[in-house]
Amino acid sequence: MTTSPRFLSVDGVADELAISRSQVYTLLKTGELPAIQVGPKRVWRIERTRLEEYIEAGYAAVREAVATGTVTPSDEE
Repeated sequence: MTTSPRFLSVDGVADELAISRSQVYTLLKTGELPAIQVGPKRVWRIERTRLEEYIEAGYAAVREAVATGTVTPSDEE
């Protein structure tokens, strides 16, 4: 049985969310996605549990928008 690493890199988060690295950096710099910087190069690391909390919060926000009728159409991918 393999276990998931506790921390993910920016690339790992980008892969998990299917977004670009620059979008991940925006989430980090705005504090929307909590993370730490480690080592002398101060590389970003995102705890897997924080990423899961971010995802769950996104689902909750969409559920609320649907319930209140404030869902807006977005561009299709």
